[in-house]
Amino acid sequence: MKRKLSIGVLSSLFALLFLSGCAGESPQSGTQVGATSGALLGAVVGYNTTGHHKGQRAAIGALLGAAAGGAIGNEIDNTTEPRATTGGWQ
Repeated sequence: MKRKLSIGVLSSLFALLFLSGCAGESPQSGTQVGATSGALLGAVVGYNTTGHHKGQRAAIGALLGAAAGGAIGNEIDNTTEPRATTGGWQ
């Protein structure tokens, strides 16, 4: 049981590091942040659902979460409406 849990956790962390590794020194875009966050959340949700094959469900959840998060982040990046400034830190 411990081995299965550690494999799921390690694969989720690897996916998170793999997806966030593209950021480098450039500013992070909404697409990158959304895909990384979605992959992590999808892997956690997929792993914690009931039934067998937790690793497969975690991987599928990570892929679906990355796709959905990336699409949402891309839409946020492409929004042409100007942001209202509140006078805080820029």
